[in-house]
Amino acid sequence: MKSPVHRCRDVERQASNLQLDPCVPPPRLSDTGAMWFVRDACGIVCGVITWFLVFYAEFVVLFVMLLPSKNLTYSLVNGVVFNGLAFFALASHFRAMCTDPGAVPKGNATKEFIESLQLKPGQVVYKCPKCCSIKPDRAHHCSVCKRCIRKMDHHCPWVNNCVGETNQKYFVLFTMYIALISLHCLLMVVFHFLYCFEDDWTKCSSFSPPATVILLILLCFEGLLFLIFTSVMFGTQVHSICTDETGIERLKGETATWEKLSCWEAMKAAFGGPFSLSWFSPFSELTCRRTPLEQVPPAPPGDIIEEDVIEIPYER
Repeated sequence: MKSPVHRCRDVERQASNLQLDPCVPPPRLSDTGAMWFVRDACGIVCGVITWFLVFYAEFVVLFVMLLPSKNLTYSLVNGVVFNGLAFFALASHFRAMCTDPGAVPKGNATKEFIESLQLKPGQVVYKCPKCCSIKPDRAHHCSVCKRCIRKMDHHCPWVNNCVGETNQKYFVLFTMYIALISLHCLLMVVFHFLYCFEDDWTKCSSFSPPATVILLILLCFEGLLFLIFTSVMFGTQVHSICTDETGIERLKGETATWEKLSCWEAMKAAFGGPFSLSWFSPFSELTCRRTPLEQVPPAPPGDIIEEDVIEIPYER
């Protein structure tokens, strides 16, 4: 619970005074189709590192383990599997990075917009003073994206984007495919070491034995690290979807004011429909459940206002 002093810091405004707010008008419809990309230096560097590590694994797998192999079937099968998983991982990463995570239009906290919502007298909406927007239920402001994001789970620098309502599927697929190629790499490294120990090291790789060992050890370290990391992230995201509770909501201990979906219904909402192979494709589009601003419920009596929002009770 926050102290009464905190409540005094929040500015309460009537709808009749909103025309004085220095809000930027909402973007034109033609501007909303532009590609989403967050200009954050740390996120861009992390994104580049992610692609570099995948291409490093590609290099070691192909030129150290598969191409020098004498077993053509082994090379073809593992090459197809690894390259397929790597392709889907990078495609999922790109979609997670360049898909609007569910950003609320900036600058729509104007008197005209609120009046167009046709709110009932006494109904409460919430305004974010940082991006000057009316916040739907379960939206939170991201200081990196500088926008309010619907069902924001967290901001991930590895995809240089927030994980929210419209790109959570791609983030889940990214963590899943990275975990799978990491596991695949580790298994191939183990088999390659066993093969080289039984045979002459000069015959199991086109590189010198010291270079081969160094490349394989680095790949093993990378695969083990990212297998643990992405497996944990994958499990956390699936748990968040099944419980219909985002990471921020769980961290803040927010009481659910929304009607929670069952695990299966929440999975269908996050992945875009009934179960099918499209769930595993980063190229399939999805239709997400969005809470219209008109359906934002009134604040319950004695509700504590969040620090980053301003309560606006509507009066006709």
